[in-house]
Amino acid sequence: MLRRPAGWLRRLPRPRTLRARLTVGLVVLLAVSCAAVGLAAVVELSGFLTQRLDEQLVQVGTRFPASLEHNGRLPDDHDGDEHGDTRRQATGTFGARLVNGTVTNRGLVRSGDLAVDLNVDLTGADMRKLAAVPVDGRAHTLDLSSLHDYRVVATRGLDQDVLIVGLPYEPVEAAVRRLELVSAVVFGLALAVAGVTGALWVRWSLRPLSRVAAIATRVSELPLASGEVALPPRAAESDPRGEVGRVAAAFNRMLGHVEDALTKRHASEERLRSFAADASHELRTPVASVRGHAELALLHPGPVPPEITRALERITAESSRMGEMVDDLLLLARLDAGRPLERRPVDLTHLVLDAVTDAGATGRDHRWTLELPEEPVTVTGDAHRLHQVLANLLTNARWHTPAGTKVTVSLETDGRTATLNVHDDGPGVPEDVQPGVFERFTRAEHRRRSDATGAGAGLGLSIVAAVVEAHGGSVGLESRTGSTTFTVRLPVSTE
Repeated sequence: MLRRPAGWLRRLPRPRTLRARLTVGLVVLLAVSCAAVGLAAVVELSGFLTQRLDEQLVQVGTRFPASLEHNGRLPDDHDGDEHGDTRRQATGTFGARLVNGTVTNRGLVRSGDLAVDLNVDLTGADMRKLAAVPVDGRAHTLDLSSLHDYRVVATRGLDQDVLIVGLPYEPVEAAVRRLELVSAVVFGLALAVAGVTGALWVRWSLRPLSRVAAIATRVSELPLASGEVALPPRAAESDPRGEVGRVAAAFNRMLGHVEDALTKRHASEERLRSFAADASHELRTPVASVRGHAELALLHPGPVPPEITRALERITAESSRMGEMVDDLLLLARLDAGRPLERRPVDLTHLVLDAVTDAGATGRDHRWTLELPEEPVTVTGDAHRLHQVLANLLTNARWHTPAGTKVTVSLETDGRTATLNVHDDGPGVPEDVQPGVFERFTRAEHRRRSDATGAGAGLGLSIVAAVVEAHGGSVGLESRTGSTTFTVRLPVSTE
């Protein structure tokens, strides 16, 4: 069972990019290698120096601690000073004599004239440590409070006493500490140099991949939804035998397929747009003719059966609706083709007032309220198309809400953007319809108004979105049960 990392480990900063991960990984591996080499060197040096110190203890023997038994006077062959035999004794040599576990004599060879200090300060704990040294002729490490670490050897004397001789362990520790310091400095510099060099090397090695990432970022920022798309140049391909080279080659092939697909889609859109424009243009004449003949037939002075009158009225109404639909299709085709709209100062306040007045006249079963700023709001654009936007939004609110619904139209500005809200307290737009409500031919399966007759083509809100976008603005929807708001934002005129 895998365990999750500790909390402190999860809080550590982690490298985000591949280049940073490779560099960090290289430095970590090198740090582990350096640590292993340094540890092995320190352990080996410590063991080697300790072994040499033990050999020196064996060479020293027990002559010095034995001399302490006679208060510094050997029975024969005495060539030391008056306090102890210091011949062949190194500075710092420690000697002690124990009888029945009690230290009776002790001495330390001082520097200079190799005088022996017989008044070495030893605590009770030091005495017990000396008494506990095994009498096995082997070296042991002993920590004395006033002398620090010593390597000592205990042997049995001629009088069945215990003779202990020791040499300071501090030179060994100093050499080891020096090696640790030198290793830390050298390995630290090596890690710094390796980190910088490794980062440069990894960056140079991953340059093709960085170029691929940059091109992919540029492609992701392109508007690919519609229109003609110009893809950026292909990434330079490197050695195809390497992973980076294969990624670059595969990415270039993918871009080629995407470009072919976008080219074909754009050509198909152009053909469809041209067909819609041509068909809408050609349909205007026959639709107008049908409507004209139907209206002319209704003006016939002779008696006409009621069935024929009803049929002619329906022909007139449906031809009018078809004419409006053709006009909407033609408008969308022109907007898709990028044809510029009229650009003149438009009093948006006046347009809103007129549109709400017209909606109130046709939708008397709704409650219409208006909230306008004290000062006029002026935008630059096509007054006729902007009026069409308002009319479509108000018609949408009227046809998709039941009688008695309150529709509130508000207009405000912050000096740079004019915000128009059309709010109603009707049943709301179904959630499955909201994502594509501004797309063409989108209609809810059930109208929000139960008594609505006829069916629109689903072009009203798509015209709203297209006209608003052509004016450099945006349109949005927020809807839930009992509250639906369409929001239009347009840049305020600065002229």
